[in-house]
Amino acid sequence: MELTVASAHSTVAPSVQRVLVHDSSKCTACCTCMIACAMRHFGVADLEKSFIRIVFNEELRAFEAVYCHHCDNPYCLNVCPVDAISKDEVTGIVRINPLICIGCGSCTFACPLGIPRRDPQMRVAVKCDLCEGDPECVKQCPTQALRYVPREEAYTFLTEKYR
Repeated sequence: MELTVASAHSTVAPSVQRVLVHDSSKCTACCTCMIACAMRHFGVADLEKSFIRIVFNEELRAFEAVYCHHCDNPYCLNVCPVDAISKDEVTGIVRINPLICIGCGSCTFACPLGIPRRDPQMRVAVKCDLCEGDPECVKQCPTQALRYVPREEAYTFLTEKYR
């Protein structure tokens, strides 16, 4: 089973940090999460616009979700030549300011997952913002393969699965 984690903090208190967790054993690749994301951010059911991707990992023989992990020390933020990328100290969400971004692509090349991408209409980089702490992908996942849980619960889950 392959699990991935993306972090963000609750605005309530640091003790209840929450993370996005994908459990590949529950994922059917229905792409409901992708449709929900595209609808929330762009108002269209276009899988290409989604900030989350479901891909098949041949080696693991499982579906995996690929999405922004809102890194503690984001490479994308560190390479942005115009400081268009910021990390919210309270929530941990990494955001791209479209009013500052010049669409150079440095963030895409710096990200180990290549997550930020250039939107062809807006001509700026775009990426997941965890729906400001209320991820639509999680709410719409019919199998609960995606969950938004307290950080400690996620790490306990990951530790038990990889013993």
